[in-house]
Amino acid sequence: MTFAALSDPTRRAMLARLVQGEASVNELAVPFKMSLPAVSKHIKVLEKAGLLIKTRHAQQRPCKIDGEQLKQAVDWIEQYRQLWEGRLDRLDAYLLELHASESAARPAQEMVTSPDASKPIDTPDKAKRSAETQAQAATSPKKPKPATRSARNQPTAKEKTDDDELQQQIGFDF
Repeated sequence: MTFAALSDPTRRAMLARLVQGEASVNELAVPFKMSLPAVSKHIKVLEKAGLLIKTRHAQQRPCKIDGEQLKQAVDWIEQYRQLWEGRLDRLDAYLLELHASESAARPAQEMVTSPDASKPIDTPDKAKRSAETQAQAATSPKKPKPATRSARNQPTAKEKTDDDELQQQIGFDF
């Protein structure tokens, strides 16, 4: 219900307004071109989802934000953020390794032959890249090479165990 309530931009705008403090239904309705009954329906959805609370002060019923459901949603999302950041980090390492192996194979292909085909000549782009590569190699510390993966890009046993453990904590398999 929390995510369904947050899916509407009008309700998100109402919550953003309530972050500043309590507001009446009329105050929440001001920035929107809709009827008060429509605004009330949005408020009811937020109230059912536990994202806001209506209080009573004499004739007025100001609304205020209730952050408990938002905190639970953020905590749930955080678990997936950690999982996907780990997966994306491993993908990045694999792509860097793949790029490095391709660049090692590329110099032989980049030689352009002269019109008389008697000797190869370097292109200006190749000379520039070569200078940049040498400068980087001289200034950057040697990094250990990431573990290679099979042709199907399967995670290593430790990575798979980490993913399985996080999925078990989350309670959702994908």
